[in-house]
Amino acid sequence: MPSFDTVLQPDAVELRNAVDQSNKEIATRFDFKGSDARVELIDKGKERSLLLHADSDFQLGQVRDIVLGKLAKRGVDVRFLDLGAKVEKAGGDKLRQPVPVKVGVDAATGKRIQQLLKGSKLKVQAAIQGDAVRISGAKRDDLQAAIALLKREITELPLGFDNFRD
Repeated sequence: MPSFDTVLQPDAVELRNAVDQSNKEIATRFDFKGSDARVELIDKGKERSLLLHADSDFQLGQVRDIVLGKLAKRGVDVRFLDLGAKVEKAGGDKLRQPVPVKVGVDAATGKRIQQLLKGSKLKVQAAIQGDAVRISGAKRDDLQAAIALLKREITELPLGFDNFRD
């Protein structure tokens, strides 16, 4: 039976390269001279996040803009980042902002995908398997229609489609 997996997984290598390029640009820019501005990539297995450091709100905004620009140039969708996190005081007059990187389809999104596919009257079945949603059907055309439906309806997440099997 043909099937594929719907996943939410950024390219880890490109993410690391974007962070490295951001740090290089911050180190060479004159407006960051003498400051503690930098970007850290924290990778704990399935959980990833970026930690933005700066001396002021303005510099933190500049660091955020640099990171977003580098991610876009490296082809990493910025929708993987949750930019709504609060800015924290890091001691003295320094600031930091944790930016979680979305990895894996959460339960609420998985249920939404299942309901979209059921409501579409396509002859496919969706099953949540860990942090992915496996979609299977009798015909390859139905699966391709399901991919098109998910791309059209779920725009707030950069869904990926892996393991397409016949």
